[in-house]
Amino acid sequence: MRENKLRRIILAAPRGFCAGVVRAIEIVEKCLELFPPPLYVRKEIVHNQFVVNSFRQRGVIFVNELDEVPDGATVIFSAHGVSPAVRETARQKRLRTIDATCPLVTKVHLEALRLAQQGYSIILIGHRGHEEVEGTLGEAPECTYLVETVEDVQALEVPNPQKVAYLTQTTLSLWDTQDIVAALKKKFPQLVGPKTDDICYATQNRQLAVRQLAEKVDVVLVIGSANSSNSQRLKEVAQMAGTRSYLIDGPEDIKDEWLDGVETVGITSGASAPETLVEEVIAYLKAKGAQEVEELILTEERVQFTLPPELRQRLSESSAVDEDLPVRSSL
Repeated sequence: MRENKLRRIILAAPRGFCAGVVRAIEIVEKCLELFPPPLYVRKEIVHNQFVVNSFRQRGVIFVNELDEVPDGATVIFSAHGVSPAVRETARQKRLRTIDATCPLVTKVHLEALRLAQQGYSIILIGHRGHEEVEGTLGEAPECTYLVETVEDVQALEVPNPQKVAYLTQTTLSLWDTQDIVAALKKKFPQLVGPKTDDICYATQNRQLAVRQLAEKVDVVLVIGSANSSNSQRLKEVAQMAGTRSYLIDGPEDIKDEWLDGVETVGITSGASAPETLVEEVIAYLKAKGAQEVEELILTEERVQFTLPPELRQRLSESSAVDEDLPVRSSL
């Protein structure tokens, strides 16, 4: 017989959509209004099944590569960014491109170009195969080396150990990255780092918030899709704090045994997970006996990004919206 002690829910704040995701979703929304179908998106616009399926139901076509897009069509680049090679393919196919790359990812790309021009060997800390990493690697492939672990650092060889710099994928764990950076500094004493931490503000805030949350609850539910790097890291941060943590797309993924003997459940959500999924999980837990819902606030986020210039111009021409308005997601 299961023991139901569930009484309380604590929500981490901040959680959910970051400014880059809000911007990417708004870009797709505006393109659906402005351009005739079909509308294509290379890769997933953001790593969340609910968001992707919502757009797919409205006719958006998601493709893995641009050879699946007809010449002359409209295509959106996802929030994770693309390599120069992808942009060149788009040019050759005469595609109308709308760039939804997060500005913080673009910052890393520009830093890679600058370092390459100055003759540095660039160490990129990130996960092999992730779209963001592939895009950054493509900026200077001849001098960029990918590392995922401290062991990778120990095996690393570069042409000039005196001229090495590092960059990071924006959605990594603060703590995992610190270990790798420490190993790099030990191996390359003259190591150059980015002017500001490449792990984005939203990733940092959500990780710090979930670490505090994990200390106050019996179990943590992280709402986000399995291919979301920042959501996976939130689960890991909670586990590092000694609290059981599970990654779920929604309430349908929750297993009853996770709640056995649990009095307080913590909830957070990845930067690409909409708040509607949080509301669904709260409703599910209330049906299981939870009566109190409170919020644990670490900080308030006020960051907003403008739409890309090519889209602002089109909106201005159509008089659809003032180009200076901040973006807001309606998803």
